[in-house]
Amino acid sequence: MSKNIVIVLGSFHKSKVDQMLEEARITAKECELNIIAEHWVHGSMEKPLALKRLLQQNDVDGALALGIIEKGETKHGLVMGYAVINAIIQLQLDLMKPIGVGILGPEIQASQIPARLKPYSREAVIALKDML
Repeated sequence: MSKNIVIVLGSFHKSKVDQMLEEARITAKECELNIIAEHWVHGSMEKPLALKRLLQQNDVDGALALGIIEKGETKHGLVMGYAVINAIIQLQLDLMKPIGVGILGPEIQASQIPARLKPYSREAVIALKDML
């Protein structure tokens, strides 16, 4: 039986995250996962709330979080990355529904992003499938 999943994506790096979404769609189909919603938020900080709202729906079995937290001039991204991942882990434990995390970074260099877009997205879907 196919499982229903949702995807929450950060639009801050939209063209790059679009590539991640394309790979996630392909991998979800291969894994027989049914994507019932794709929800764009501004960045990673908004992902936990969007994930919680979607995961509280009875017809949603799991979720995928895709995005990028690029290295900046300060430690903002590092702090944000820690907070976001912590919130995502807590959501899984509270709601007992898995979330595949395909968030590049924190502190990823711009030059490191292109080679990681598709593999991180693919592995996040596979991890989600395994937990379902």
